[in-house]
Amino acid sequence: MIMTNVGSVPGKKIVEHFGIVQGSTVRAKHFGRDMMAGLKNLVGGELKGYTELLQESRQEAMDRMSEQARLMGANAVVNIRFATSSVAQGAAELFAYGTAVKVE
Repeated sequence: MIMTNVGSVPGKKIVEHFGIVQGSTVRAKHFGRDMMAGLKNLVGGELKGYTELLQESRQEAMDRMSEQARLMGANAVVNIRFATSSVAQGAAELFAYGTAVKVE
């Protein structure tokens, strides 16, 4: 599956348009990560626990979006975007969406 954040795939022609596809995941903060983040805030630096959590969330949302596109018959998703929202205290949704197409 070709995945890109631009409106086309360089060197390829869009021959079929399937519509919008999306994938999302809702993740809650982990107590251990929160505790370590609190300590890290005192001394500065990267909050690696949160970096890993966000990377896992992005990948999960992308995988779900890609699967939805595959089931529609697409071989590419163009114009991919990400959004986040808070859904509960300590939990957030990461949402990926794009346009499923067939390219050749």
